[in-house]
Amino acid sequence: MLAPAGGEKQLKAAVRFGADAVYLGANRYGMRAHAGNFDEEALARATAWCHARGVKVYLTLNIFAYDEDIEPLVDLAKYAVRACDVDALIMADPGAIAAVMDALPEAEIHLSTQMSTMNARAVRFWHDAGIKRVVLSREVSLDRIKALRAAIPQSCELEAFVHGAVCMSYSGRCTLSKYLTGRDANRGDCAQACRWTYRLEEQKRPGEYFPVEETESGVHIFSAGDMNMLPYLDRLCGVPLDSLKIEGRMKNEYYVATVVGAYRQALNAIARGEFDDETRARLSGELLKISHRPYDTGFYFGAPEHPGDRDWFTQSRELAARVLSFSKGRAVIEVKNKILSGDSLELMTPAGTFGFTLGDITRADGAVCSACPQPNSIVTIDLPHPCEEGDLIRGTCRNHQTGE
Repeated sequence: MLAPAGGEKQLKAAVRFGADAVYLGANRYGMRAHAGNFDEEALARATAWCHARGVKVYLTLNIFAYDEDIEPLVDLAKYAVRACDVDALIMADPGAIAAVMDALPEAEIHLSTQMSTMNARAVRFWHDAGIKRVVLSREVSLDRIKALRAAIPQSCELEAFVHGAVCMSYSGRCTLSKYLTGRDANRGDCAQACRWTYRLEEQKRPGEYFPVEETESGVHIFSAGDMNMLPYLDRLCGVPLDSLKIEGRMKNEYYVATVVGAYRQALNAIARGEFDDETRARLSGELLKISHRPYDTGFYFGAPEHPGDRDWFTQSRELAARVLSFSKGRAVIEVKNKILSGDSLELMTPAGTFGFTLGDITRADGAVCSACPQPNSIVTIDLPHPCEEGDLIRGTCRNHQTGE
């Protein structure tokens, strides 16, 4: 299971809640320029921290490069592999890949989904060129993946997305953002113009608008939903795929912890032969507790239906606090959203989720209170379950619909 790490908190959440590997970006040449990302020193620290816990680290260098990008991109790749010991580079641009292979023959390279690889001949072409793993296009069906897997060498690894936001263009190769705003999606600077509100009219049919369902929040005819393959994870494991990838390097630690935790539990249940209907329903319920667009299964079982408006986010729980320390039934926490004595909360740990009712809140100055509305406040509370730094506390969303 490969999890996103947009910053240090997300990285630690991904690892704590069960990721086998994480993918992250440096401060340049990745497809998420506005994520927290990692400078060179932070990249070295993050890789060492993950390796100490048996987790692999993949660095994204998957922009489509101009000539002037190649040399500094190669320098960054050398630093990442030789100084930081990252496990693989995720790349897309053929010229950049060739330059890195020439300068860094020991590097393991994974082909980004940006290359829209959809057939066995393309996979074999890239594998013969030295690519270790191919991240398949998100437009490939499950049946096609099975046939493709049977037609390629076992030495070639396959990876596929299983959860998260989906782009309206082939595997994210979009020019809409650059055309409308000057921000190039293929160089990590997408403005998400496909999520905006539009009216579509064909040139020779003036006044005839594209038939869509309109809601109070507008019409978002280009906006895709969010992929959620957890209920069908056993079928994906049967392909077999070498890596299941979760999208979300722009997401917060609560999102990462919830999704990674649910998929980790699902994979463990599949390994034990216990992925029954009750487990599917329980873990699917976890994925309703994070901010998400309407879920679908992408193209795995055919083209997804478009309900007309997919740009409105919903969630039933929100991050209330993160645990800083725990001793003798008392936890020091950093408050992220308003909490009140009497709130029904849930403690999220890698071992499971535990419900409890919040009692008194003790502020840093020793005063006892019944409410803490200020984000980032450090307070102490009673907790009936053992926990550790990095565990999270969530509560009912006070606003059940949230836009982004």
